[in-house]
Amino acid sequence: MSTNLTFRLAKIEDLPEIISMLADDVYGASRENASTIVSEKYLEAFRKIQEDPNQELTVAEINGDIVATFQLTFIQYLNFEGTLRAQIEAVRTRSDYRGKGIGTKVLTYAINRAKEKGCSLVQLTSDKRRTEAIKFYEKLGFKASHEGFKLKLD
Repeated sequence: MSTNLTFRLAKIEDLPEIISMLADDVYGASRENASTIVSEKYLEAFRKIQEDPNQELTVAEINGDIVATFQLTFIQYLNFEGTLRAQIEAVRTRSDYRGKGIGTKVLTYAINRAKEKGCSLVQLTSDKRRTEAIKFYEKLGFKASHEGFKLKLD
């Protein structure tokens, strides 16, 4: 199987496949709605991402089939002498393509996009329960240098 990936910004018609990948594990299944009808919440979020020059929702394809996705957010900081950072989120590889080196290519692409935009740092978060993902990120050189905190707002 060829793992020659091509990358492009997501289109609205990609949403069902993207949402399906986001929901394709124990943790994602509990918070995503991968029904055949894309909800208005997803459509509105997609529109906002698409309109924001500091957001890139990207898909990776093999022979025209979407096999992975991620979102990059470029954040302007005042600290560190006003540098720009890239936040990588929602990294997913389709389950039937996992273990084939695609994740490494996706993260390499994301890091290179951050460099192209002039970022001085790339950061990401991972649920502590995703032990395999954490090992993967560490293998790529990411360090768990900070303790993260989240407060769910309802």
